[in-house]
Amino acid sequence: MLMLEQRIQQQFFDSADLKYQTAETLARPIADAAGALLGAITAGGKVMVGGCGGAAALAAHMAALFVGRFERERPPLPALALSGEPGSALQLQALGHPGDVLLLLDAGDGDAAPVRAAIAAAHGKEMTVVLLAGPRGATFGDALSETDVTIVVPHERPVRVLELQLLALHCLCDAIDLQLMGEQDP
Repeated sequence: MLMLEQRIQQQFFDSADLKYQTAETLARPIADAAGALLGAITAGGKVMVGGCGGAAALAAHMAALFVGRFERERPPLPALALSGEPGSALQLQALGHPGDVLLLLDAGDGDAAPVRAAIAAAHGKEMTVVLLAGPRGATFGDALSETDVTIVVPHERPVRVLELQLLALHCLCDAIDLQLMGEQDP
Protein backbone atom coordinates (compact mmCIF):
# COMPACT_ATOMS: atom_id res chain seq x y z
CA MET A 1 0.00 0.00 0.00
CA LEU A 2 2.89 2.37 0.76
CA MET A 3 4.29 1.87 -2.76
CA LEU A 4 0.92 2.79 -4.24
CA GLU A 5 0.68 5.93 -2.11
CA GLN A 6 4.17 6.97 -3.18
CA ARG A 7 3.25 6.45 -6.82
CA ILE A 8 0.13 8.58 -6.37
CA GLN A 9 2.15 11.32 -4.70
CA GLN A 10 4.61 11.22 -7.60
CA GLN A 11 1.73 11.88 -10.01
CA PHE A 12 0.96 15.08 -8.08
CA PHE A 13 4.61 16.11 -8.04
CA ASP A 14 5.05 15.47 -11.78
CA SER A 15 1.94 17.49 -12.61
CA ALA A 16 2.99 20.38 -10.37
CA ASP A 17 6.53 20.36 -11.78
CA LEU A 18 5.21 20.65 -15.35
CA LYS A 19 2.98 23.56 -14.36
CA TYR A 20 5.89 25.41 -12.73
CA GLN A 21 8.20 24.69 -15.68
CA THR A 22 5.76 26.00 -18.29
CA ALA A 23 4.05 28.92 -16.47
CA GLU A 24 6.38 31.54 -17.91
CA THR A 25 6.58 30.21 -21.47
CA LEU A 26 2.85 29.54 -21.85
CA ALA A 27 1.63 32.84 -20.39
CA ARG A 28 2.19 34.78 -23.65
CA PRO A 29 0.47 32.32 -26.01
CA ILE A 30 -2.45 31.93 -23.58
CA ALA A 31 -2.80 35.75 -23.44
CA ASP A 32 -2.67 35.85 -27.26
CA ALA A 33 -5.36 33.16 -27.41
CA ALA A 34 -7.53 35.12 -24.96
CA GLY A 35 -7.19 38.14 -27.26
CA ALA A 36 -8.30 36.11 -30.28
CA LEU A 37 -11.30 34.69 -28.42
CA LEU A 38 -12.30 38.07 -26.99
CA GLY A 39 -11.94 39.70 -30.41
CA ALA A 40 -14.33 37.19 -31.96
CA ILE A 41 -16.88 37.48 -29.16
CA THR A 42 -16.93 41.28 -29.06
CA ALA A 43 -17.22 41.46 -32.86
CA GLY A 44 -20.33 39.26 -32.85
CA GLY A 45 -18.60 35.98 -33.67
CA LYS A 46 -18.63 32.71 -31.83
CA VAL A 47 -16.13 30.20 -30.47
CA MET A 48 -16.37 26.66 -31.81
CA VAL A 49 -14.52 24.24 -29.53
CA GLY A 50 -13.31 20.85 -30.73
CA GLY A 51 -11.17 18.18 -29.17
CA CYS A 52 -9.37 15.20 -30.61
CA GLY A 53 -8.88 12.01 -28.65
CA GLY A 54 -8.92 12.51 -24.90
CA ALA A 55 -9.32 16.27 -25.31
CA ALA A 56 -12.93 15.96 -26.58
CA ALA A 57 -14.25 16.10 -23.01
CA LEU A 58 -12.23 19.26 -22.36
CA ALA A 59 -13.80 20.85 -25.45
CA ALA A 60 -17.29 20.20 -24.09
CA HIS A 61 -16.22 21.57 -20.70
CA MET A 62 -14.89 24.79 -22.25
CA ALA A 63 -18.04 25.40 -24.29
CA ALA A 64 -20.12 24.88 -21.14
CA LEU A 65 -18.00 27.43 -19.24
CA PHE A 66 -18.51 30.00 -22.00
CA VAL A 67 -22.25 29.49 -22.35
CA GLY A 68 -22.80 29.04 -18.62
CA ARG A 69 -20.37 30.65 -16.25
CA PHE A 70 -16.80 30.33 -15.05
CA GLU A 71 -16.41 31.70 -11.51
CA ARG A 72 -19.01 34.47 -11.55
CA GLU A 73 -22.28 35.36 -13.18
CA ARG A 74 -22.15 36.98 -16.61
CA PRO A 75 -24.17 36.88 -19.79
CA PRO A 76 -23.66 33.71 -21.84
CA LEU A 77 -20.86 33.83 -24.38
CA PRO A 78 -21.45 32.42 -27.88
CA ALA A 79 -19.72 29.04 -27.98
CA LEU A 80 -20.50 25.51 -29.02
CA ALA A 81 -18.74 22.21 -28.69
CA LEU A 82 -18.16 20.25 -31.86
CA SER A 83 -19.08 16.58 -31.70
CA GLY A 84 -16.66 13.83 -32.60
CA GLU A 85 -13.53 14.00 -34.72
CA PRO A 86 -14.89 12.78 -38.06
CA GLY A 87 -17.69 15.35 -38.03
CA SER A 88 -15.78 18.38 -36.78
CA ALA A 89 -14.69 19.57 -40.21
CA LEU A 90 -18.24 19.18 -41.55
CA GLN A 91 -19.68 21.09 -38.59
CA LEU A 92 -17.19 23.88 -39.20
CA GLN A 93 -18.21 24.02 -42.85
CA ALA A 94 -21.90 24.13 -41.90
CA LEU A 95 -21.78 26.51 -38.91
CA GLY A 96 -18.56 28.52 -39.17
CA HIS A 97 -18.51 32.14 -40.31
CA PRO A 98 -15.73 34.62 -40.99
CA GLY A 99 -14.61 36.10 -37.68
CA ASP A 100 -15.43 33.00 -35.63
CA VAL A 101 -12.68 31.17 -33.78
CA LEU A 102 -11.95 27.46 -33.72
CA LEU A 103 -10.49 26.51 -30.33
CA LEU A 104 -8.99 23.09 -31.08
CA LEU A 105 -7.52 20.77 -28.46
CA ASP A 106 -5.17 17.91 -29.26
CA ALA A 107 -3.31 15.99 -26.56
CA GLY A 108 -1.40 13.92 -29.11
CA ASP A 109 -3.12 10.66 -28.21
CA GLY A 110 -4.92 10.16 -31.52
CA ASP A 111 -4.63 10.55 -35.25
CA ALA A 112 -3.36 13.92 -36.51
CA ALA A 113 -5.53 13.84 -39.67
CA PRO A 114 -8.71 15.16 -37.95
CA VAL A 115 -6.69 18.05 -36.50
CA ARG A 116 -5.46 19.03 -39.96
CA ALA A 117 -8.95 18.63 -41.44
CA ALA A 118 -10.49 20.88 -38.77
CA ILE A 119 -7.80 23.54 -39.28
CA ALA A 120 -8.36 23.47 -43.06
CA ALA A 121 -12.15 23.68 -42.64
CA ALA A 122 -11.82 26.65 -40.26
CA HIS A 123 -9.49 28.45 -42.66
CA GLY A 124 -11.94 27.73 -45.48
CA LYS A 125 -14.51 29.71 -43.50
CA GLU A 126 -12.02 32.53 -42.75
CA MET A 127 -11.88 31.62 -39.07
CA THR A 128 -8.96 32.07 -36.71
CA VAL A 129 -7.60 28.89 -35.11
CA VAL A 130 -6.38 28.62 -31.53
CA LEU A 131 -4.62 25.27 -31.18
CA LEU A 132 -3.85 23.77 -27.78
CA ALA A 133 -1.60 20.80 -28.43
CA GLY A 134 1.01 18.50 -27.03
CA PRO A 135 4.52 18.33 -28.43
CA ARG A 136 3.33 17.38 -31.92
CA GLY A 137 1.62 20.79 -32.09
CA ALA A 138 4.76 22.18 -33.67
CA THR A 139 4.23 19.83 -36.64
CA PHE A 140 1.00 21.67 -37.55
CA GLY A 141 2.89 24.88 -38.32
CA ASP A 142 2.49 24.41 -42.07
CA ALA A 143 -1.30 24.19 -41.66
CA LEU A 144 -1.61 27.32 -39.51
CA SER A 145 -1.73 30.94 -40.59
CA GLU A 146 0.06 33.96 -39.10
CA THR A 147 -3.07 35.07 -37.26
CA ASP A 148 -3.55 31.67 -35.59
CA VAL A 149 -2.34 31.00 -32.05
CA THR A 150 -0.61 27.82 -30.91
CA ILE A 151 -0.18 26.78 -27.28
CA VAL A 152 2.15 23.79 -27.13
CA VAL A 153 2.48 21.79 -23.92
CA PRO A 154 5.99 20.31 -24.05
CA HIS A 155 5.36 16.89 -22.51
CA GLU A 156 5.25 13.43 -24.07
CA ARG A 157 2.54 12.00 -21.81
CA PRO A 158 -0.95 12.87 -23.10
CA VAL A 159 -2.33 12.78 -19.56
CA ARG A 160 0.03 15.60 -18.51
CA VAL A 161 -0.85 17.54 -21.66
CA LEU A 162 -4.55 17.23 -20.81
CA GLU A 163 -3.95 18.43 -17.25
CA LEU A 164 -2.18 21.52 -18.50
CA GLN A 165 -4.77 22.12 -21.21
CA LEU A 166 -7.47 22.19 -18.54
CA LEU A 167 -5.50 24.83 -16.65
CA ALA A 168 -4.97 26.81 -19.86
CA LEU A 169 -8.73 26.71 -20.57
CA HIS A 170 -9.46 28.01 -17.10
CA CYS A 171 -6.88 30.77 -17.62
CA LEU A 172 -8.65 31.71 -20.86
CA CYS A 173 -12.02 31.90 -19.09
CA ASP A 174 -10.55 34.03 -16.31
CA ALA A 175 -8.84 36.37 -18.79
CA ILE A 176 -12.00 36.83 -20.84
CA ASP A 177 -14.16 37.44 -17.77
CA LEU A 178 -11.60 39.97 -16.51
CA GLN A 179 -11.58 41.84 -19.81
CA LEU A 180 -15.36 41.79 -20.21
CA MET A 181 -16.32 42.59 -16.60
CA GLY A 182 -13.23 43.96 -14.86
CA GLU A 183 -11.71 42.84 -11.59
CA GLN A 184 -13.87 40.74 -9.31
CA ASP A 185 -14.54 42.15 -5.84
CA PRO A 186 -12.89 40.05 -3.14
